[in-house]
Amino acid sequence: MQISTERLFDHARTHHAWQPHPVADETLRQLYDLMKWGPTSANCSPARILFVKSAEAKARLLPCLMEGNRDQTAAAPVTAIIGMDMAFYERLPQLFPHNPQARSWFEGQPEVIAATALRNSSLQGGYFIMAARALGLDCGPMSGFDAAAVDAAFWAGTTVRTNFLCNLGVGDPAGLHPRGPRLPFDEACRIV
Repeated sequence: MQISTERLFDHARTHHAWQPHPVADETLRQLYDLMKWGPTSANCSPARILFVKSAEAKARLLPCLMEGNRDQTAAAPVTAIIGMDMAFYERLPQLFPHNPQARSWFEGQPEVIAATALRNSSLQGGYFIMAARALGLDCGPMSGFDAAAVDAAFWAGTTVRTNFLCNLGVGDPAGLHPRGPRLPFDEACRIV
């Protein structure tokens, strides 16, 4: 599969309005099967994803959002809840088998667990967006929600906590804001 950088970066936009085209479950499986190969530290792979599609699930999600995010999320064919499993290290014997001691790096160290889960699930969230774009989907990643409410509504009884949300579908270009500027290299980077 040859994907242009224009599709992934140059012309990619954050969408807030959606065309009424469904996203097939098979496409969501393909999305995960692409994004799962992105690297994480010690291959810890803490991201867990809930694809919210049904009317019942959307009805549980919408009250958890800030008012300004509700209409766009209601209209999106899918909203992905990108979570982070705070017990990710329990999977290290499976995911990092060449070092049987890897789980011990995290056991009993909540600050190390939290930092690793957030950092690596955020990386995986970036891979998720790139994989979605590669498959022809538009994305609307967002904050602006009550994480504790989302956790209670969707992750109750688990070790997963919400990192961020991402609407998916075919974006409506009429709903795009003007493209925001970015910092030039010399303001954002240094070579030392």
